[in-house]
Amino acid sequence: MFALENYPLPFARDGLEPFMSVRTVDFHYGRHMDTYIKNLNALIAGTEYENMPLVEIVKKSAAAGADGQKIFNNAAQVFNHDFFFQGLRRSGNTSIHKKIADTFGGVNGFAEQFKTAALGVFGSGWVWLVIDNGVIKIEKTANADTPIAHGHRPLLTLDVWEHAYYLDYQNRRGDFIDAFLGQLVNWDWVNGNLMKTD
Repeated sequence: MFALENYPLPFARDGLEPFMSVRTVDFHYGRHMDTYIKNLNALIAGTEYENMPLVEIVKKSAAAGADGQKIFNNAAQVFNHDFFFQGLRRSGNTSIHKKIADTFGGVNGFAEQFKTAALGVFGSGWVWLVIDNGVIKIEKTANADTPIAHGHRPLLTLDVWEHAYYLDYQNRRGDFIDAFLGQLVNWDWVNGNLMKTD
């Protein structure tokens, strides 16, 4: 039987200190993401989804509506979390791609609009930088929803579920967003996503 395993982190457990603590990494990656993977493996065992790549599981379960909701919730959260973690690196990153900056009126314009969107997510969800029909834009998704279920190509995401920041920032979501934008985005990775043609 095919089984998904937790994807390796692209940084050491303490590699995001002090902006994201080891405790948060262990809790978020080691518990939350790991639980989604275990749940997904149990849900897809013996089904048509069992040997599909993760992205295909997300898309097919999204199209299945209510019948695929449990599988979608877990598969999308595995995808979302892995995408979030892959986009993190502690400081020293290259700069935002000119094409992205120009779309939002400069680096500060991007940061301001991204932060506004992230603060505007009610409850639990995500804020994304995506390409939608060739247009770079910022969008929000609630709960487990993900751009790939809607045909959009993600470039960057920020997890704004409380488990992503509460241990380090308590209810100060804005401080978490500032730390993410100022210290944690791996722009090499984001710019690479932008350059992909698939």
